[in-house]
Amino acid sequence: MACFLSFTVFTLYFTHFSIFFNTINGVFIEEVVQDIAIKRDDKTTHLHFYFHDIVGGKNPSVVRIAGPPDSFIGNFGNTMMADDPLTEGPKPTSKLVGKAQGLYAMAAQNDLALLMVMNFVFLEGKYNGSSISILGRNAVLHDQREMPIVGGNGLFRFARGYALAHTISADPSTGDAIVEYNVYVRA
Repeated sequence: MACFLSFTVFTLYFTHFSIFFNTINGVFIEEVVQDIAIKRDDKTTHLHFYFHDIVGGKNPSVVRIAGPPDSFIGNFGNTMMADDPLTEGPKPTSKLVGKAQGLYAMAAQNDLALLMVMNFVFLEGKYNGSSISILGRNAVLHDQREMPIVGGNGLFRFARGYALAHTISADPSTGDAIVEYNVYVRA
């Protein structure tokens, strides 16, 4: 009987303590989230830079990591890993402002459209160390493409927005391309 009574008291104590602890913890978390939301002062930032996708040559900035064997770079299923330079101007010798790191894959069978999973990591000025993440469809043959910004870090924590891409030049024989980006990000 004493053992049963001790077990019952322990169970009641533990149950009540757990309920009390979880309630306080849940309220605490809600208050912190509300405080963060109140203190945020979202503003839209416009970034303009050039993306250099270098597939050919001695020092490529992108390599094929998956896809059909012996296929053209634009064939469905080809997947590329990139560490592409982002520059101030369209020339490859322009000042480096960041890197585009991630992957893209040929995601359409009857169109030249990429699935972009890319982090734009900034290396200059007040954005040094901050990045934005893009995840979306890039219909390469369209003059202007829009892709969503799904997050970021540093000054772009909780980022959302969109990136507009416009191809400046593309070499079909090597796959090299220079793409102008206008990015509108809220953070």
